[in-house]
Amino acid sequence: MQYRLDRYGNHLSILGFGCMRFPKKNGHIDIEETEGEIMTAINSGINYFDTAYIYPGSEAALGEILERNGVRDQVYIATKLPHYLIKTKDGLEKLFAEELRRLRTDHVDYYLMHMLTDVDTWDRMRALGIEEWLAEKKASGAIRQVGFSYHGNSDMFCKLLDARDWDFCQIQYNYMDEHSQAGRRGLYHAHSKGIPVVIMEPLRGGKLVNRLPEDAKQIFARYKTQHTPAQWAFRWLWNQPEVTVVLSGMNSDEMVRDNIETACSVQIGELSSEEDAMLQQVVQAINSKMKVGCTGCGYCMPCPKNVDIPGTFAAYNRRYQEGKFWGLFDYVMCTMLRKNSTAASNCAGCGKCEKHCPQHIPIREKLKDAQKELEGPLYRTARKLVTWIAKF
Repeated sequence: MQYRLDRYGNHLSILGFGCMRFPKKNGHIDIEETEGEIMTAINSGINYFDTAYIYPGSEAALGEILERNGVRDQVYIATKLPHYLIKTKDGLEKLFAEELRRLRTDHVDYYLMHMLTDVDTWDRMRALGIEEWLAEKKASGAIRQVGFSYHGNSDMFCKLLDARDWDFCQIQYNYMDEHSQAGRRGLYHAHSKGIPVVIMEPLRGGKLVNRLPEDAKQIFARYKTQHTPAQWAFRWLWNQPEVTVVLSGMNSDEMVRDNIETACSVQIGELSSEEDAMLQQVVQAINSKMKVGCTGCGYCMPCPKNVDIPGTFAAYNRRYQEGKFWGLFDYVMCTMLRKNSTAASNCAGCGKCEKHCPQHIPIREKLKDAQKELEGPLYRTARKLVTWIAKF
């Protein structure tokens, strides 16, 4: 296994174990199979395990397995605070205590604000006293490092990075999201501040493996160097020195061993310009179903009506590339779970965005199309529910 350093000199395995997709049996986590995979990972040098309060059964399963095998001190546990469920400082304490009980530990090594959406959301948490609470936990050793996970555009990600002195962060990043989500710009900004970056969705939820279009599969098949699609995706990430850990939601022993083999053989800067060009051809093949040719550059922003234009188009495209669920999921994440809505329906048609778009996209027209597709009855109902919950 290879390792990269965090801010404090800890050696983190470049392959992290994502604990959201543990194998199931009869609708519940299969502890025996999960234990086998986790111990294979630990014995092979993986030391970073990422779970969350809202992953059903995950924290408890991880805690049980680590305790039973006496390996808690050999690994780093990363888990997450669902800030969207917190209304008071007492609520913080109660929820964190529950996480420690589930994990059967007295401390969390890496604690993330789960799906932090914008600076306004962080300011709400600060008003509840979270900064003081985190300082107390760090002083006692109950929390070692504090970070956040993020889905959204690069502009807001950079603002969140600048909102406090974070110890680390976690972003969605892969060769398809190079210029969307936090993107390469966000990755570089974090690196410039000395903030380690943990990568989630390296395979875009399996899209870059199981749901590749035939044209993309043929590009891989014809290339002179043979790797699996998953291996190419991981190698693209580990090629970059700004990437600290890449999470993989491994749910079979075969997957664990294959990913470990890749992680042990990669080198920073190993991808040639020819190989990078091949991956760009794969991106083009996948993007052939795109509805809007948006690169996520952000020149159209900020919108006077607070529309998240790049985020909307990314969700709109994903709807046609990967299905309705994933398109709606992305759209909810980038428009609804924020203090102020950034939905396409906010558009007033002023046209300011179109004057700055280097792709010359008819943004106003495309926002209307996206609104029709994404803001259906399910979205509108969820938006009303979120608005109602926010009042309490």
